[in-house]
Amino acid sequence: MSLDGYTRFVYTVGMIKNITFTADEALIEQARRRAVTGNATLNELFRAWLARYVAQPAAADQYVALMARLRHVHAGRQFSREEMNERR
Repeated sequence: MSLDGYTRFVYTVGMIKNITFTADEALIEQARRRAVTGNATLNELFRAWLARYVAQPAAADQYVALMARLRHVHAGRQFSREEMNERR
């Protein structure tokens, strides 16, 4: 039991670390309201954002690897700007 009379339980799955951010109070409240409309919490949204943010370099690395694998492909000639922007 803690000093304030409440028992607190903390369950962790894997390694979870708490971090603290500083932001404008009005912005935080707007974000909370928006999260509620999406049936989410700011924590859930932040974790999803962090996962996407970390994955971005991997996507860039995959693109570079694909371009390296396709380096042997040649169109046979130089295309004009009009040809490259042509819509079919």
